[in-house]
Amino acid sequence: MFDIAEDNFLGPVIKVIGVGGGGGNAVARMYENGIEGVEFVIINTDAQVLEKAPIPIKVQIGEKVTKGLGAGGKPEIGEQAALEDEPKIREVLEGSDMVFITAGMGGGTGTGAAPIVAKIAKDMGILTVGVVTRPFDFEGRKRYINAQEGIKRLKEFVDTLMVIPNQKLLTVAPKDMSILNAFKLADNVLYQAVKGITEVITRPGLINLDFADVKAVMHSGGYALMGTGEASGEERALTAARKAIDNPLLENVQVEGASRILVNITGGPDLTLDEAYAAAGLIKERAKRDDTNFYFGVTLDDSLEDSIQVTVIATGFDEKGRVYPFNPVDKNKDKTAETLDNDVEVININMEEILKKLTSEEF
Repeated sequence: MFDIAEDNFLGPVIKVIGVGGGGGNAVARMYENGIEGVEFVIINTDAQVLEKAPIPIKVQIGEKVTKGLGAGGKPEIGEQAALEDEPKIREVLEGSDMVFITAGMGGGTGTGAAPIVAKIAKDMGILTVGVVTRPFDFEGRKRYINAQEGIKRLKEFVDTLMVIPNQKLLTVAPKDMSILNAFKLADNVLYQAVKGITEVITRPGLINLDFADVKAVMHSGGYALMGTGEASGEERALTAARKAIDNPLLENVQVEGASRILVNITGGPDLTLDEAYAAAGLIKERAKRDDTNFYFGVTLDDSLEDSIQVTVIATGFDEKGRVYPFNPVDKNKDKTAETLDNDVEVININMEEILKKLTSEEF
């Protein structure tokens, strides 16, 4: 038997890579907020933009084809630039276990280069997640078509993909919100996804989830829903669960129909068994499938005090499966754990683990 010092444990290497102007801006704002255990990289054809960026790791691509002046809104130039400097991209990806690739679709560098970066990552065996935006309607048909083609091509090479239509910002953001803060709403989808996953992996849990569980849910998962909700007060567990799965900015993706779901519930010492059961049960019920693979974790964190945090990753919407009939007791209210007859067997397996942990001598 070997004793492994805790200080020598190296967790998975996670990198967030912004490609092009929009992706670079998103990563720069995220870098300023900071997330422990994550490396940030920006890749661009525009030398001037790279020079001004606050990110330590910067990769200029396509110097021969663009002369350092950008892709001029042409995805084919962005693609050529990435292919020209494939060795540079491969070098910056080296050693990664998981990468998030973010870009604003519709322009030149992000649209053309992001799929190439994703392909290289996939070829290297890295778990690859795409988080991209679709342009506003007023940006024109050409940019919209470019975005469509870019998203279609990116989907070929990523394990999971989240698409944020900028047009939805007009319905979600208050009318008096500044344009900078409106774009921060979109950036927050990426931020919460990365933060939620890193916390699931790095925080030791009462019922522990690790990188293998994240990979099982996200590998070849197609379109994804990733979110984190936090709430306090009455019905805090159910409120946090709803916040995690109801993201108005994501494009046509709800937890309904997911064949793989990871749920991690984090609370203080006052987190109850009923709350964990209710939150997990609500999410499982909303999936409306009786064959969903459900990965469940519970973490205790004293800093949350009277709050509960629920992190959800849902994938596998493209996979055909058995969907059970949904007959809500009250159309205006989610069913509570007591009414979830179809979920009892799945959830109770995990609850037994919790009870064993809670009654063991360790706690």
